[in-house]
Amino acid sequence: MYMRLSGLTVLSLWLVSLQAQSLTWLGVLPGGSTSKAYAVSSAGTVAGSAWTAQGLEHAFVWSAIQGMTDLGVLPGGTRSRALAISADGRTVVGVAQNAEGRDRAFRWTSASGMLELGTLGGLRSSATGISADGSYIVGWALTTANATHAFRWSSSTGMQDLGTLGGSASLAYGVSADGSAIVGVSNLTQGFERAFLWTTAGMQNLNTLGGTKSRAWAISADGQVVVGGSYRDQTQTWNAFRWSASTGMTALPFLSGYLGSEALAVSCDGTVIVGRAYNPGDEPTAVRWISGVGIQNLNSVYAGLLTAGSILYEATGVSPNGRYIVGTGFNAQTNRAEAFLLDTGCALSNGDINQDGCVDDTDLLNLLFAFGQTGCEARAYDANCDGIVDDADLLIVLFHFGENC
Repeated sequence: MYMRLSGLTVLSLWLVSLQAQSLTWLGVLPGGSTSKAYAVSSAGTVAGSAWTAQGLEHAFVWSAIQGMTDLGVLPGGTRSRALAISADGRTVVGVAQNAEGRDRAFRWTSASGMLELGTLGGLRSSATGISADGSYIVGWALTTANATHAFRWSSSTGMQDLGTLGGSASLAYGVSADGSAIVGVSNLTQGFERAFLWTTAGMQNLNTLGGTKSRAWAISADGQVVVGGSYRDQTQTWNAFRWSASTGMTALPFLSGYLGSEALAVSCDGTVIVGRAYNPGDEPTAVRWISGVGIQNLNSVYAGLLTAGSILYEATGVSPNGRYIVGTGFNAQTNRAEAFLLDTGCALSNGDINQDGCVDDTDLLNLLFAFGQTGCEARAYDANCDGIVDDADLLIVLFHFGENC
């Protein structure tokens, strides 16, 4: 005996799934012991690393359809780690050991496999960030003088040295959607570490919240918002910050009872920031800051998705639309640390594009005028939150047309 579902029923079930919130523990590689997630694409594809049965760290990419895929290693190497994924989910970057046992930045696609990106003349490098379509990659590499410098890489230019703020070292961690703005950390002539913003105009010191050092971990897709951490010397704790050209560096609020925090990733428009907060015992917990709302402990907000004893330690990545959050936590059911994917749901899945309470011709026109848009431009019209305004979004509006009017 079986039940045949009508097209309308299937569509209804799909729409319900868009609104549902879920927490997925990503598991481990066969025979492995643990995993970590670092980044997530617009559609929820995750990049990270997991340990093999032999105790070796390997880069992985995870999707709901294929599960966890081991990306392998460079020829002759034994270890790798995926640190970033393009918004379209097609390109993964990170660091892997070569045959000589030295760290090298890599770029991976399903077509090419894992390819080494080289260095700035030295022996080591690592890729830590990638633009929306995978054209630009950022990270750090050793120079011929054995100094660590931030770089930007593209297939046409190769690896470009971004310089420093006057000191000897710099590292890049994040890049805007089009590759034009890059953030990271560099030391000054005096040796102090400072968050920086690099554009073709040069490297800008973003200063601190009053202490001696800061570091920038991520930048919004439009290049307008930078997030990271600034060290407070008096309390010896990190304080998460949000920076923009108009406001400068501003402190993000603490969780009540917690002593420190760092912001590690940001949505495409800068309205959703994720990271970690530290309690007095220096134990981390995953947090989210939302513009106009403030700071949230993800373990509290999504307590209904967590089994007893499970905890989300840190949120290291957020999708451009803010829907998906990834990081590492403790899965009590398997009794191990694991990568997680938190789906916070899709706010526009009821078809009310302009959110005026009525699904009508205004919503339909708004969607049609935005048809084909991708990335952050699509966010206000992307009814199914997959990063593109297309016929799937049109179906959602038509299905709900006339509701609450």
